[in-house]
Amino acid sequence: MSRIHEALKKAEQERAAAQGGAAPSDLASAPASDAAGGPLEAGIPAAIGGPSVVSAISSQFSLDAMLERSELVEWKPEAATMLFMNGNDSARGTEEYRTLRSRLYHMREKMPLKKLLVTSALPKEGKSFTSANLAQVMVRQHGRRALLIDADLRGPQLHRMLGTNYAPGLSDYLQGKNDEFSIMQRGQLENLFFIPGGTAIDDPAELIGNGRLKLLLQRVEALFDWIVIDSPPAVAVSDASVLAKACDGVLMVVRSTSTPYDVARKAREEFPDEALVGVVLNGTQEPVASYERYYYERYEKKGTRTQGE
Repeated sequence: MSRIHEALKKAEQERAAAQGGAAPSDLASAPASDAAGGPLEAGIPAAIGGPSVVSAISSQFSLDAMLERSELVEWKPEAATMLFMNGNDSARGTEEYRTLRSRLYHMREKMPLKKLLVTSALPKEGKSFTSANLAQVMVRQHGRRALLIDADLRGPQLHRMLGTNYAPGLSDYLQGKNDEFSIMQRGQLENLFFIPGGTAIDDPAELIGNGRLKLLLQRVEALFDWIVIDSPPAVAVSDASVLAKACDGVLMVVRSTSTPYDVARKAREEFPDEALVGVVLNGTQEPVASYERYYYERYEKKGTRTQGE
């Protein structure tokens, strides 16, 4: 492992330890790159050594740089769907998201878990709703920072829910038109950053698979406690399975009395067992106990069912 990676990993471990979180698992193996995508260590004179390069990386992808370059936007969130932006901390659903947050932290004690992909079997099952509110509840804890990414380039919805601009965004970055921080937004909820879907494109599958998303995550991962990625439905297109390869885990959303069992199982089979960390049951009717509305269990082995399937 290079001196650059060792220094970056040590710095993030110290920050994570101070906040009670976990350091990113793949920072040591991630190839450090410059803005053009080339290795940062290439061509460094021996007399200069590594520390100055580490300093250059730190300044390029630091919190100060992100705050300076990300766009400050006045979000106008939908009160009905953005549960933690409507001023009512006891609204229906908020406690369930706190429970989900706690279970994710418990899982992170046993496995690397920071980059979380949220998907569903079919459209309109609540994956974007889940992604947005999960990111919101993460930053309600003091000092926690989260990045929400709309990677559903076929039908992006998060910018509408947050009441903000759709571009520049992920599609623009994947095409090489924008850098990491110029596609980020931040609004009134402290420590929540957002990357919208971006300009409409004709070939989302090709862009998703071009490798630049993984590069984006490698560059900004150390700045966040959680990265939540909203993906297209898993059954209709291949995007979700490709996106999952850049993430630490997959959270599947199914809709109560709506998602066919065989379709949910087919969606689950798009991901390796070790990648699928749990299932969220969405759209249940009142009154239902919270533990019945949200099931979040670890798949122990292939073929194991949870109540949320």
